[in-house]
Amino acid sequence: MYTAVELITAKRNGHPLSTDQITWLVNGYTSGAVLDEQFAALAMAIYYQGLTDTELLALTTAMLNSGATLNFSDLGKPTADKHSTGGVGDKITLPLTPLVASYGVAVPQLSGRGLGHTGGTLDKLEAIPGFQVDLSEAQIRSQLLQPGGVICAATAQLAPADKKIYSLRDVTATVDSMPLIASSIMSKKLAEGTDTLVLDVKTGSGAFMQDEEQARQLAEKMVWLGKRSSVHTTAVLTRMDTPLGYTVGNGIEVEETLEVLAGAGPADVVELTVTLAKHMLAGAGIDADPAEHLNNGKAMDTWRAMIAAQHGDPDAPLPTATHQHTVMARETGVLSVMDARAIGEAAWRLGAGRQVQGQTVQPTAGIRLHAKPGDAVTAGQPLMTLYTETPEALEPAEQLLGDATETVNTYLSPPLVIDVIS
Repeated sequence: MYTAVELITAKRNGHPLSTDQITWLVNGYTSGAVLDEQFAALAMAIYYQGLTDTELLALTTAMLNSGATLNFSDLGKPTADKHSTGGVGDKITLPLTPLVASYGVAVPQLSGRGLGHTGGTLDKLEAIPGFQVDLSEAQIRSQLLQPGGVICAATAQLAPADKKIYSLRDVTATVDSMPLIASSIMSKKLAEGTDTLVLDVKTGSGAFMQDEEQARQLAEKMVWLGKRSSVHTTAVLTRMDTPLGYTVGNGIEVEETLEVLAGAGPADVVELTVTLAKHMLAGAGIDADPAEHLNNGKAMDTWRAMIAAQHGDPDAPLPTATHQHTVMARETGVLSVMDARAIGEAAWRLGAGRQVQGQTVQPTAGIRLHAKPGDAVTAGQPLMTLYTETPEALEPAEQLLGDATETVNTYLSPPLVIDVIS
């Protein structure tokens, strides 16, 4: 019917492919009929030539239909999901899931692991003694009924084409292609069968999409894809120049999550959690102020029930690091820059992340910030504390942080939420 070479040639030369041709390519690559090197050439052609809206929809749909899809319409309750494009200190999924679930919404939060400078939700949760991230579909469905929220690994049957294509993109310098990012995220999220999807699209030094205009375009394309699939989709464009909260790592981010669920915690983490929760609840037809369930303990009750349902011990102490080192402020003034990417990469060096898929992470590793942009600091005061199980990692991590901060005389803090795209 077709040959891979003729379709790659057409795309390379700037000719749009038909829906049938894209479906043939995706199905062929998933089955092995289209070779790695052929799909790598196609990915590079897409990187340079882009995709039309018709092509983007066809690619996303083909990836979505490459495996099983979930359907929770028989649960008797609305479903809502959230996806973040990745950041530093981005623990928002942890308090957000039980918060939204505490309002009677089913939240099937299928999450991933960290790679590079951004942390992984599953890595953070595995710092809780006993917590299990690998669940069957039956276990997921049971937990969505009660307590209502689940944070677990995606099953292998969901969008298998995406897993195969992403692995290829990772080694062929085609990760940062807007149409390939949009189709990857949306094929997975639409396969989860949720009624409402809220996207946290990050921009800034600690984000994969550092340019604000490119991040906005990505958000608009993903919202369009969601609505074409009859999913109530909203994107919140947020700033990721500074880490979220005061912790970057695994166990220490869970610790900060507990502060938020107890009605306290850092203002930026609370603001983003409540903002995203409002949009998720609105999509489910619920008009409420989510801050109420942070303050009255209902979100915490749901969190504890979720952890217990996944065999974790909500009362067990979180692990603490064997080695730590405090970095001092070098100048007196108002902190104006705390580079999220540098801090994320330093936490990764300390053992909070992995260099290759499958590598074990340290649940205790990470960085605790003692000040954020806008705070007055004095030379010699503690600025951040580094935690690790491998003391030889402390010096290279501190070197990465050498230019991560700047001070000025006066500083005006920019808003965390840049825009809402719906």
